[in-house]
Order: sequence, then C-alpha cells, then structure tokens
Amino acid sequence: MRKYKSYQSMRGWTNVTMAKTTNRGLLQILAILAVMAALPLSLMAQQPTAPDRIAGGPVAALFDAPSAASERTAPEMAPLAFTPVAAVSVNEEPKEYVSHRFWDRENSVLFAASAGMATADFFTTRANLASGGRELNPLTRVFTGSTPMLATNFALETGAVMGVSYLFHKTGHHTLERLTSIVNIGESAGAVAYGQSHR
Repeated sequence: MRKYKSYQSMRGWTNVTMAKTTNRGLLQILAILAVMAALPLSLMAQQPTAPDRIAGGPVAALFDAPSAASERTAPEMAPLAFTPVAAVSVNEEPKEYVSHRFWDRENSVLFAASAGMATADFFTTRANLASGGRELNPLTRVFTGSTPMLATNFALETGAVMGVSYLFHKTGHHTLERLTSIVNIGESAGAVAYGQSHR
C-alpha cells in the first residue's frame, strides 16, 4: 500500500510540475506575441507623418487610399534606372610600342651607335693583331688574314644587326627590334674594353 501511495504522490507531484512548466511556457509565448504585436505600432509612432494624416493617426494611414500628398510626391521620386554591368575581357597583348617607321629617330641613333662601336672594335682588334695578339672570337678569326677582310667582318656584323632588327620590326616585335641593337652595342663595347686592357 505504501508503494502505491508513494507512486500516487509521485505521480501527483509530476502532474503539478508539468502544469507549472506548461503555464510558464504559455506565459512566455504570450509575452513574446504581445511584444511582437506592439513592435510595429511603436515603430510607426516614431515615423514622421504627413500633415494631412495627423488626424487619422499612423494606423489609419496604413489603410487609407493614397492621398493627394502621396500623389504629389510620387512623380518627384523618379525610379532609378538599372544599368547592367558586364565584365569584358580583352585578350589582346599590350603593345609596348605604337607602330612606327623603321628608320625613326630611336633606330637611327641605335644603328649609328652600333656602327660606331663596331668601328672602334675594328681599330682595337687590328692594333692588337698588328702587335702580335690573337683574335678570341672564332667567327671573327676567319677574317683576320687582312685589314680589308677584318673591315668586311665588322661591316657585315652591323648589316646583320640592321637586318635582324628589320625582321623584328616587320613581325611586330618592336621591343626585340630595339633590343637587338642594344645587345650588339654592349657586346662591341665589352670587346673594345677587353682589347684596350690587354694591349
């Protein structure tokens, strides 16, 4: 019997606890609903109203037909035009140089410098060979038999630089066109400096 009574008392205590929990949950739900219902009204009370809608109040303004004031302001508020933006990728390589004539000022200066350094290299090589020196470049060594042959070598070298530059110019490789002369000038300057230091 005691077991039955304790079971009954325990069951009654559980029912009371569940009832309290249910009542508390209902109260919380009702409180949340009340706050949610009051929130739009409080927000509307903070918004400024038009002078001709003060009598109707903010709630009545929601259900009114559009008034003259709203019709007056509607044309003034022009809709924003939507402008579509599309990404465009151009697959062209940037041109280092704009198309130019082959015999422009820059090429003329570079070719003159290349011919001048080739001339300096010719005189330095000829002086070293006359004093018992030996040509280190195997391609130029073929032309070291006489002074006219040596001069022909350096003239052909300058002509080859101009020809390669022209080939790059016609194919649109303007950077390489200029670089050909610059590299040749650097090589000739290095050869002259070496020849002068080893006299």
